[in-house]
Amino acid sequence: MFARLAEHYRSVVEDLVLSLRALADGLQQQGFAATCYVCGDGRDGHGASFVAGLGDGHLVRFLVSDYGISWVESRNGHELVKFEGAEAIQELERVAATLRDLSAANAANTATAAAPAGIPAAGSPTAATPT
Repeated sequence: MFARLAEHYRSVVEDLVLSLRALADGLQQQGFAATCYVCGDGRDGHGASFVAGLGDGHLVRFLVSDYGISWVESRNGHELVKFEGAEAIQELERVAATLRDLSAANAANTATAAAPAGIPAAGSPTAATPT
């Protein structure tokens, strides 16, 4: 049973690494500063470090590895929130959903060339609630 759980967790980590890479690419395409560093040779999916600047001094960091999953948000160098495990993954989903909304809005509004509006901080009144 424990071997099966360990393998399942490794699979989750691999999926998260792929998602982080895609999210970093999507944020960069929207004009945000975002990077995703993958541990090892990039093919084994053992872990990754994702960092993105989401406007107005708002920074998020998502770490995933065989040892755990964490999400940290800060603004102007001050930590706002830190989540671990499932809550961290929910925050990742919130940012991805907001990115999808921004992409749709930008596609509908291609005539306006404006800087990215930013993504609301976790827990802010304008932050989308994960479902």
